[in-house]
Amino acid sequence: MIKSIISTAQYWLVKHPKINNFEWIEGETLGATPEFLFSTIVTYLSITFMLYNLHLPPIKPKFLKPFSASHNIVLLLMSLTMALGCALSLWEHFPNINYMICFPKGTPPKGPLFFWAYIFYLSKMVEYIDTILIIVSNSTKRRLSFLHVYHHTMAVAMCFFSLHTSQSMFSSVLITNSLVHVLMYAYYFCCSIGIRPRWKRLVTDCQLLQFWSSFLIMGVICYSHFTGPGCSGMWGWCFNAFFITSLLVLFLDFHNKNYSSSDKIKANQMKKIKQGS
Repeated sequence: MIKSIISTAQYWLVKHPKINNFEWIEGETLGATPEFLFSTIVTYLSITFMLYNLHLPPIKPKFLKPFSASHNIVLLLMSLTMALGCALSLWEHFPNINYMICFPKGTPPKGPLFFWAYIFYLSKMVEYIDTILIIVSNSTKRRLSFLHVYHHTMAVAMCFFSLHTSQSMFSSVLITNSLVHVLMYAYYFCCSIGIRPRWKRLVTDCQLLQFWSSFLIMGVICYSHFTGPGCSGMWGWCFNAFFITSLLVLFLDFHNKNYSSSDKIKANQMKKIKQGS
């Protein structure tokens, strides 16, 4: 039974002709040009700026929540599928650990691993809807920040350069990020249907853990590149190193502002309770 499920998953997520024969070709594959990347980012920033400054009346929750719930469940399922598909694609190369860590120089962006990297790239554009939902729900002051817009803008560029340069170990980043997004969109889905889970902080902590693990992954690539014949996609690695470092700094600041103060409040409340008892 289990073997049958795994075999079916391997076919539909790895060995299906559309996936197995995928190839990222600049100018032919949808979104595979710098012009497309640039226009997508400019469009996102323009729409965000326009909606933010128009001060439109918020959409009523009874109309917004069903759409928000659908959006969150779609991204949850997409993230889960990408993580599973990429993990099964990596498993196809086991026990060739070297290939999982370091693509040989000149590796073309084709095959199942790059198919899921491409879906990951497209999913980052779907996530732009997050920003629109924040603005039209009238929670802009509480949730829309420079970190949010910067993250959504640069994530698309990161995915593009990873595909464009056939970056080694990008699949590991994809899996960790997708798993964190499963947790994050599960939380947002619960909120959109009126359930407020108590593990909001866990989402942020997992995001921070993801960034630290990304440094480990990038360190492994760097070591393999300079101690061996070289790895594919080091220019993509340089961009990712800058992006992840900047994100970590911003997330640490966000974490301290949002949770350090709440921890102090709880500590003071406990102190008052003890003093009163």
